[in-house]
Amino acid sequence: MALTRWPGLMPPNFSAVYAFVFCAGALLPGSGSWRLPLGVMVATDLLLNLYYQFGRGWQVFTMTGLALLLANYAGYAVLFGLGRLFQTQVQARSRGRWLSLLGGGVLGAVLFYLVTNTAAWLFNPFRNPEYTRTLAGWLVALTKGTGGYPQTWEFFRNTLLSGGLFSALFAGAWQWASSESPVEKGDGAESEAEGEGKEQPVEAEG
Repeated sequence: MALTRWPGLMPPNFSAVYAFVFCAGALLPGSGSWRLPLGVMVATDLLLNLYYQFGRGWQVFTMTGLALLLANYAGYAVLFGLGRLFQTQVQARSRGRWLSLLGGGVLGAVLFYLVTNTAAWLFNPFRNPEYTRTLAGWLVALTKGTGGYPQTWEFFRNTLLSGGLFSALFAGAWQWASSESPVEKGDGAESEAEGEGKEQPVEAEG
C-alpha cells in the first residue's frame, strides 16, 4: 500500500490509501483498526516530505505545508469514520458485503477528494491566481485547477478509480479469507465424529 504513494510509481492521486483506510474502519476490530493505518500514513508522509524537501528542494516543512498535511489527515478521518458506519452493515450481510465495501470505498474517495481539494483552495500555498475566495474559485479548484498542470478533474478520476479498484481488491481478499461456510465446518465435524464412532479392528491374539 505504501508503495502506491511514492511519486512516479502510479498516476497522480492513484493510490491504495483511500481504500486501505476505509476498509480498516469497516473490517478491522478494536484499536488496531485505526492504529495500523495511522502508523502507515505517518511513516510514509515523513518519508515523502523528506524526499520533497531534500530531493526536490521543495519547502514543505512550513506552516502552510503542515496545514495541508493536517487537511489530509482530516480526509483520512472521514474515510475511517465512513468505514465505521459501514461496519455493522458489512458484518450483517454476507452476500452484499463485497458490493457494500466497493460502494463505500468509492464514496470515501469522493469525500477525501472534496476535503483535500477544498483545503488546497482555502490555503492556496502556491498563490494560484485562479483560486479566488469565491464559489467560482472553489469550483475551479475542484475541476480545472491551475494553469500549466493537469486539470484537477483528472486527479479526481484517478482518486475515484483507485478507490474503487483497491476497495474491490481488499474486499475480495477479505471475502476469500472468510469464505469457509458454517455448513462446510459442520460437515467436517460430522465426518470426524463418525470416524471416532467406528469400531476399530481387534487383532487376534496369538
